[in-house]
Amino acid sequence: MEEEATVGIGPAGGPNAPWRWRASRGKRVGVAGEASWASSVINLVNTIIGAGVLAMPLAISHMGISLGVCVILWSGVTAGFGLYLQSRCAQYLDRGSASFFALSQLTYPNAAVVFDAAIAIKCFGVGVSYLIIIGDLMPGVVQGFIGGDPAYEFLVDRHFWVTAFMLIVIPLSYLRRLDSLKYTSIAALVSMAYLVVLVVYHFIKGDTKADRGPIRGIHWAGPVPALSSLPVIVFAFTCHQNMFSILNEIRNNSHFRTTSVVLASIGGAAATYILVAITGYLSFGNNVGGNIVGMYPPGVAATIGRAAIVMLVVFSYPLQCHPCRASVDAVLKWRPRSNAAGTEGSPHRHPLLGPRGHRTPEPMSDLRFSIITTTILILSYIVAMTVSSLEAVLAYVGSTGSTSISFILPGLFYYKISSPDSPAHRCLMKGDDEPVDELSDEGEEPDDNGEGSLSRSLTGSGLLPRSTRHWRKALLRPLSLALACYGLLVMVVCLITNTFFIASH
Repeated sequence: MEEEATVGIGPAGGPNAPWRWRASRGKRVGVAGEASWASSVINLVNTIIGAGVLAMPLAISHMGISLGVCVILWSGVTAGFGLYLQSRCAQYLDRGSASFFALSQLTYPNAAVVFDAAIAIKCFGVGVSYLIIIGDLMPGVVQGFIGGDPAYEFLVDRHFWVTAFMLIVIPLSYLRRLDSLKYTSIAALVSMAYLVVLVVYHFIKGDTKADRGPIRGIHWAGPVPALSSLPVIVFAFTCHQNMFSILNEIRNNSHFRTTSVVLASIGGAAATYILVAITGYLSFGNNVGGNIVGMYPPGVAATIGRAAIVMLVVFSYPLQCHPCRASVDAVLKWRPRSNAAGTEGSPHRHPLLGPRGHRTPEPMSDLRFSIITTTILILSYIVAMTVSSLEAVLAYVGSTGSTSISFILPGLFYYKISSPDSPAHRCLMKGDDEPVDELSDEGEEPDDNGEGSLSRSLTGSGLLPRSTRHWRKALLRPLSLALACYGLLVMVVCLITNTFFIASH
């Protein structure tokens, strides 16, 4: 009979739910999630696609169609690789406990507070920008429907609409599980679909060709304009702050399913960006503006398009509040960790466990959850009401926060945690003193009779070379380090570009 040890007791179903270490096989058993594959893709796509899609035609006008499409595809590939590394890092943690904080505790424990602070600031800034977009667009939507009637003057006040839409944002922000937002994400994606149809319709109709400027197919506008548009495209794929929540909540977290979530989400977003970028740019040429919907002549369709943008961002705000709250909670609970308090080499403590016998902090109590959420909402509301433009702040926050979340952290975490000298890696490969094979690519568990997976059977029988199980790891480690270096390069380029752009204006 197989020996099992129960460790890390927490509330059932919570992030620290009871999990067991199977000593004979080195398996970690946790609480399975309840989210479907479809809801995971929907929430991740809605996190990716935001109001930034409206600036894609302008970005591609600076780069030219050929280079612009290549940059969009490259940005999607690098962002998708970061998501993939996050899914691989999650295998080193028990089921349902994956987070940036948990990985920081295993890799760079004393830097965990810096990582979570960057995530919290980035998500808070994006959430505030969504509220500002609502305040900027809703007066135009109202004027498009009712005109400039003085009796409804209060309806063209941006402060009124920021306050009104907070009544929608507040209850959605208090939902604990990301999967609970799948229906609002569907509504947001329907709004995005309308915007895509609107852009493609005007392109096919050709009613904008009279005012269209020249088209750049292969040539670009120059290095400075092209670099100024690079952050728009690179940051348009940022969704990594919610990837661990997706991995924790998805019902089937096998390697195949989680990878297919990444491919479907990144692929759908890239296809949307390319379609809007090309059709929008061909509609207006080099005369295109930063908001493609605002370029169309006033009318019912364009007014509904502006309302669709509002619907998109209002349902995207909770997807920023969710990781912001988790990161703020981690920052508040963080304490410096000395080497003496570590677990490596301790005969009485499992190497995956922290100094108190678990890897992740206790789940938030209802009171703590409410206080942090309320604070985020109040601060967001105050900033959105008092500031009408956050372009400069968001430019720097995006350059640092987005690159850290998308490239630097996934690359560094995987490179560190997958090292053969890493205690977490040794624990994954061994259960106590008995050597075991790592989880197969499909994340298969042993069957009820204790039999190994098919891949292990083939390996043991000699039909499948043992080296084939390690080629991916041998390739992923240098690629993960390359991704982190790429993130640092993008950060430096974007910071220099933003500084030059702001100074010139």
